[in-house]
Amino acid sequence: MIRAIMHGCNGKMGQMIAGLIAADEEIELVAGVDTYDEGKNSFPVFKSVAECTVEADVVIDFSAAPAVDNLLEGCVAKKLPCVLCTTGLSEEQIAKVKEASTKVAILKSANMSLGINMLLKLLKEATATLAPAGFDIEIVEKHHNQKVDAPSGTALALADSINEELDNSYKYVYDRSQVREKRSRKEIGISAVRGGTIVGDHDVIFAGPDEVITFSHRAYSKGVFAKGAIQAAKFLAGKAAGMYDMSDVIG
Repeated sequence: MIRAIMHGCNGKMGQMIAGLIAADEEIELVAGVDTYDEGKNSFPVFKSVAECTVEADVVIDFSAAPAVDNLLEGCVAKKLPCVLCTTGLSEEQIAKVKEASTKVAILKSANMSLGINMLLKLLKEATATLAPAGFDIEIVEKHHNQKVDAPSGTALALADSINEELDNSYKYVYDRSQVREKRSRKEIGISAVRGGTIVGDHDVIFAGPDEVITFSHRAYSKGVFAKGAIQAAKFLAGKAAGMYDMSDVIG
């Protein structure tokens, strides 16, 4: 049985993951980490991974960017693999993630769903064919009105997957309101919509001469992310130090 710590256990995703793990025979939640303990959990809650006194095999993180620094320090100190699901990290924090991965196993993914990670692969093939044919590339992402970072980590991951196929020669454009000029060929436009209770919508648009091809992904429940995080935790427990992602999980 794999023993997991839920970092951000009192958040919506933390509670959803806790519920799913409770019904899973391969993994158990032995502790949680959060800034407060409402007494609603069946496991002990600590203020940090460093303060946790319960033995575990892996940490699952769904928290907020400011909490990631202490998370990394705690995981390194305790030699705990970490499934890092928090988005909106700064460049400095991303550097810290990479440094931590030289000491412990870290699986970082902007989106934990199987569908998104399959889409990342499909976009490379589409880009190889359509970009040289003159198709413009735009990404539109939509999320609920409580999401604080924009664009979404998933939108950036989609853009990065495309740009890797293009030798990272394209620039990202987030706002056209201050510039009066036509679109350049080597750019990827990324637009963010925030409203209501949208779980997560992503459209990748390839607009060419007289035809448009759109790749779309709709998440109707946060359960897809929770299930992916649990599968990632099962995969990561016991792994050697290094950086991993969902492509390693799905094979």
